[in-house]
Amino acid sequence: MLTMNDVIREGHPNLKEKAVSVKFPLDADTIALLKAMRQFLIHSQDPAMIEQYDFRPGVGLAAPQVNRLIRAMAIYTADEHDETLYDLILVNPVVLSHSTRQTYMPGGEGCLSIDREVEGLVPRHHKITFKAHQFDPQTETLHERTFVFKGFLAIVFQHELDHLNGI
Repeated sequence: MLTMNDVIREGHPNLKEKAVSVKFPLDADTIALLKAMRQFLIHSQDPAMIEQYDFRPGVGLAAPQVNRLIRAMAIYTADEHDETLYDLILVNPVVLSHSTRQTYMPGGEGCLSIDREVEGLVPRHHKITFKAHQFDPQTETLHERTFVFKGFLAIVFQHELDHLNGI
């Protein structure tokens, strides 16, 4: 089980490195990592797990944040408008297009790798279209899909993509 102790923090050199593409077929270590990243996010939103293991709530986690320089991320959050749950493990995402309209999180963005408050707004594209291999943790299979995210989901995706790009 991944905990906050597994999340590398601000200043770690790997947070500034660009992650490499995941090779297929997935090996057992990568499959275990992808599942653990998803489970970390689920645990981080569970009050009992937060209390027991001192999790900080998170909605996204990129592999570089747990010191694995591969292009993979997990997202576990509800859509801001219709409360649809997005439970995604994305591998090798590639941006296809984005809006010129920008958006931002009014209170600023939080990050599991930063243990201090950072003031300021991060401009993001309001809408982003990308393709990625979606990993299914039950069947351990990958399916290439195209996604279109708007608003909050677009912000979450772009934040995690920044981690994959060493930003």
